[in-house]
Amino acid sequence: MSLSDAFGSGRFVVTSEVGPPKGTDVAEMLATAEMLRAHVDALNVTDNQAAVMRLCTLSACAHLATAGHEVVYQVTCRDRNRLALQSDLLGAASFGITNVLALTGDHTRVGDHPGAKAVFDLESVQLLRVIQTLNAGADMADKALHGTPGFFAGAVVTPDSVPLAPQLARFEKKVAAGARYFQTQAVYDLASFERFMEVARRFDVKVLAGIVVLRSARMASFMNANLPGITVPERIVAELAASEDAAATGVEIAARFIRGARDMCDGVHIMAIGAEHLAPRVLAEAGLARKVPA
Repeated sequence: MSLSDAFGSGRFVVTSEVGPPKGTDVAEMLATAEMLRAHVDALNVTDNQAAVMRLCTLSACAHLATAGHEVVYQVTCRDRNRLALQSDLLGAASFGITNVLALTGDHTRVGDHPGAKAVFDLESVQLLRVIQTLNAGADMADKALHGTPGFFAGAVVTPDSVPLAPQLARFEKKVAAGARYFQTQAVYDLASFERFMEVARRFDVKVLAGIVVLRSARMASFMNANLPGITVPERIVAELAASEDAAATGVEIAARFIRGARDMCDGVHIMAIGAEHLAPRVLAEAGLARKVPA
């Protein structure tokens, strides 16, 4: 089932993240994807996440799609100008990859090549408009395409952003630019998420609540200090610090949030960040376990 069809079916959609390798050996990435296959509706493939250079997301998506996975192709504006963005999008479509997540991208100074020149010829709202243009059969120069893609475009939003108003304004711009689904930045506070969803529900878009599976109090504190838009409440940091098995507590925290958010949104996006084996445990504890074929 495609991601679009999964949303259309009314089911509570589950996606998870897969990071391409830093190198050419894709065996571990494919094994992780296979482990997740029965548990998720789609795999979201990161694009030089946090500005750390890795195997290109398009080739990673192609490997995964060839193996039969439903993939979400992340595209950031940081590393490519408008020519390369359009070219890569058409390349993805030629492989049958139609789910796209449009991001502006973290600046290169936060990654492992801080001296690299950031491009940002476009930003995410403009990229969404480009995707609409390509879907209509033309490029940004209004030149007709020979073969038209059918992208299902998504975007990201940060419900815990302070102040929230600019983020909501940008959310509305992304909807107008063609975003049909949203993946949120990691959220942990149900009351804050509910306030955001009260606004989001005014628009005809699907929303996946983003969850980073915490594995220690130190990880939570690092996120609070270094990742804009993410707030791990101090009560959760203290819960992790007091735990004798912080990873298990992190699974419980993620599952608890999903149970609370289930009636507010259309699905969940799990970001396990190197601990993808925890995702099925989170889903099981959240009451979302699926039957795994023998």
